[in-house]
Order: sequence, then structure tokens, then C-alpha cells
Amino acid sequence: MATATREFQVLAKPIGAVCNLDCRYCYYLEKKDLYPQAGSFRMADDLLESYIAQHIAACPKETVLFSWHGGEPTVLGIDYFRRIVELQCKHGPPGREVINGIQTNGTLIDEAWCRFLANERFYVGLSIDGPRELHDRYRVTKSQKATHKQVMQAYRLLRRHRVSTDVLCVVHQHNVRHPAAVYRFFRDLGVEYLQFLPLVQRRGEGVSAETVAPEAYGTFLCTVFNEWIRTDIERIGIQNFEEASRPFLGIPHALCVLRETCGDIVVLEHNGDIYECDHFVTGEHRLGNLRETPLLTLLESSRLRAFGDRKRDALPRYCLECEVLYQCHGGCPKDRLARAPDGEEGLNHLCAGFKRFFNHCGPYLQRVAQARRSGTPMTAFMSALRSEHTKTAAQAGRNDPCPCGSGRKYKRCCLAN
Repeated sequence: MATATREFQVLAKPIGAVCNLDCRYCYYLEKKDLYPQAGSFRMADDLLESYIAQHIAACPKETVLFSWHGGEPTVLGIDYFRRIVELQCKHGPPGREVINGIQTNGTLIDEAWCRFLANERFYVGLSIDGPRELHDRYRVTKSQKATHKQVMQAYRLLRRHRVSTDVLCVVHQHNVRHPAAVYRFFRDLGVEYLQFLPLVQRRGEGVSAETVAPEAYGTFLCTVFNEWIRTDIERIGIQNFEEASRPFLGIPHALCVLRETCGDIVVLEHNGDIYECDHFVTGEHRLGNLRETPLLTLLESSRLRAFGDRKRDALPRYCLECEVLYQCHGGCPKDRLARAPDGEEGLNHLCAGFKRFFNHCGPYLQRVAQARRSGTPMTAFMSALRSEHTKTAAQAGRNDPCPCGSGRKYKRCCLAN
């Protein structure tokens, strides 16, 4: 049986854009408007089975990954996901491993959910935007009630049941101002894997008020990086920093937004529609429908390849001549809302932040790569960095640029922390 010619991922949305929250920066809630005649957004059982069977058959690897997204997938209830596992067992050939990941806001997670997720070895992505006052700024219920307390309860339950849980933190205009507080909050929680997702939303000819400023985002990453690399590199995985280290280890980027091309992470909506990307769920980016066209055919389509290649081919000259092109490759196409200094369109809104961060972290990550190749323990590496920083800081004045490289004054950065 034919399989895909490259690895792929499907962000399956069996409840579409339906969610029990009303996060003020959510880009997906409005996708319900694509289906004004939908009586229900619950993926039908026959379509669910067809998708699972096709996904397993098309996967070119022995390990098959399913990614369940929304909306909020837990709205469907545990029994729906029990059925998913049954169908995977039914259609999974002997010897192949099936892995499930689910992204959730956590507000519906209880003991029963945790027992199920632990028993079936689901990987959970949990959305938390930092301490209560920062998280509750935007992540609210339909009645505009705060959610931080519920999410913290979910996190503790998941930890108690030993469910593998990663944290996704959206970086917006408010929490970006408090990088040290945000990072230490997650560290104190015992988070083992963390990713920072910058919020960029188009509004008319510009961006929304909630959108993170590029320079502020760069400073945020630099500040967190400086603390992480000196104290936590061995015990906390941070996706942003792992990705930045890959070029120095001779490994291609795994994260789509940093790869040269994209187009291998499609979206499956509740009715079987397949879209080219989670951020391009619009009529013009609809590839087809599983009830009409096999998943493998859509994954191998020239349209999807062309979509992915445009990421590389549409870069402005400013990007092509940039010293950190090897790191960001222009970032996600959905964020290319700015103009280059020469006026050419297509520059990523986050460009200045990317430049600051990648230029700052590069020398450190190059040393990390060398240390790993030579077998130097990371504890010794961190100790050496702390010693270097202490010596440099001792010579810095209060109003000098901070020795850590964050771009802020010493008195407002490491001296204050």
C-alpha cells in the first residue's frame, strides 16, 4: 500500500472551532462561520473511522502520531476519545506504534480524564500564559470569568497522574513585559517542557492591540534564555531554544515556522475538509474533503507542495541577505505583515525580535554544541557561564547595557533580578 513520500502531521479538529472559552486573542473561533449550515460540529463516527484508517495507512514511519486539536477537543467527552483509541487498535497493523497528542485549555480536565489520558499514554499540551494576572488577561470563559485557577488544578491533576504534559505559553503584549516572572512561574511549577508562541494578529492594515511588539519579543526570549542557559539547560526543555540550537548540531529545524519550506502540517475540520495550514483555514486554502478525496492524494498534491514552497520563494531581498536567515527562514508566512527597510512587502512582523534573539543566542548555542560533542557535562558548562557572567557584571555600571545581552539597562535587567 502506498504511503506519503514525506512525514506529515494532521491537526485533527473533531469538534471544529467549538470551544468552552472565549480567549480574546483566539484566531480559530471565527472559523465556525465557514460552516453556517452546520447543525453539529461533532465529527461523524464513519468519517472519524475513515480518517484514522487513512492516516495510519499513509504514514511513512513505524510510529504514527495523531494530533487532536480544536476549538477545545475535550468538549467531546472521554467516550469519544475511547472510541478513537478503539479505532486506532482496529486499523493499526501489528508492530506499529500509535501515539496521541491532545492540545487543551485544561478547564474540563478532571480525575476521570487524567485516568484515561494516563492509561492510554496521551501526550498533553496545556495552554497557560503565566501567573494568574497575566493568564487571566485574555484566557476567559464565555461569561468573561477567569480560568487560571481551573487550569492550575488541571496541571496538578495531570502531574499527579504522571501524564506527559507540555506547556504552551502565548506571548502577548502584557506578559511579554515580564519575562523573568513568567519563566520563574513555570520553573517553580516544575514544568519540564515549554514553548513560547508569539501572538501576531492582523487587524486591517496593521496588527491588533494584543499583538506582541517585535523588539519586546526579542527581549523576552533573550532574558529567558540567559537564565535558562545558566541554570536550567539540563532540566527544562524549551522548544524555542532547542530549535535555535539545531543548526549548530547539524540538524534541520523541526518546527514548521523556522523551516525553509512548510506545507506538511494540514488541518482536518469536523466535516472532512482539509486545509493547507492551521493559520490558513479559508476557502482559498481548502485542499478538498476526505469524503471525496483520499488523504494521501491531498497530502501529495501539487497545490500543497506549492503552498509550502511559497514560504521560501516569496522572501523579500532583505531576508535573503540577512545574517540569521539560516535560523528563521522568514518565519511563518501568516506573520509577514511588515515592509522591509527598502519598502518591499513580505517582511515578518517579528523580524527585529528574531534578529535580536538569534544573534544573541548563537554564540552560546555554538558553545553548547561543542560541549556536547566533547562530552563536557552541562553542569560544568552552566557553572562556567555563571562565573563569566559574574565577572562581567561586576564591571558594569547601573546604566550600562546588561552583560547578559538582553538589550536592557543593567539596573532594569539582571541587577533587578
